[in-house]
Amino acid sequence: MVIQCMKKFSLLDYPGKVACTVYTAGCNFRCPYCYNAPLVLNTHENKDIPLDDICQYLKNCKGLLDGVCLTGGEPMIQHGMEDFLDRVRELGYEVRLETNGSFPDKLKRIVSEGLVSYVAMDVKNSRESYGKTVGIEGYDVGNVCKSIEYLLSDAVPYEFSTTVVLELHRRSDFESIGRWIAGAKRYYLQRFVNSEHTIRGGLHRYNESIMHQALEIVRENVPSARLRGW
Repeated sequence: MVIQCMKKFSLLDYPGKVACTVYTAGCNFRCPYCYNAPLVLNTHENKDIPLDDICQYLKNCKGLLDGVCLTGGEPMIQHGMEDFLDRVRELGYEVRLETNGSFPDKLKRIVSEGLVSYVAMDVKNSRESYGKTVGIEGYDVGNVCKSIEYLLSDAVPYEFSTTVVLELHRRSDFESIGRWIAGAKRYYLQRFVNSEHTIRGGLHRYNESIMHQALEIVRENVPSARLRGW
């Protein structure tokens, strides 16, 4: 596990729980709007945090923390992820995994082994627009489709989310996403937040009025859909 950041205490990252958030380095996508570019590109100025140090912190905080949020970057590219999750489970913590859904077999394995309690998956865009949104021309969404189908089966508590960017998302995309994840129990349209750390500059967010219009489009197939970050 290549871990470069740790937020020792959070009331927001794992809703309903007091959590520690662990950030892994590296990602197989290059989403232009990503605000964690130093982690994704593995150029973060922090030194790698030893796994033993994190586990010791979690051991010391038993009774104060309820869970661990594992995010990135993309945690699923880490070869030692299962070992880390097993150690976290032994300490009695629940885990919220944030992933882009491109590793369905690994996702199924760690869920079946009881290593994660909640999965938050980014649905980057419609199938048709996925490549430009993840920064990979012609990206094959087959694995993403498998992960969506698996989570829709209710194998584990989950949520889907889409970060909405003016230059990347259109009305037809929201219609397509809604059909793709129809009936999802939790889905969020998230506000894009620009920063100096985004992979590509010059991107913008829609105003609140347009976001509500997008929400109504999605709700035709996903009544649970909500806005996040407004």
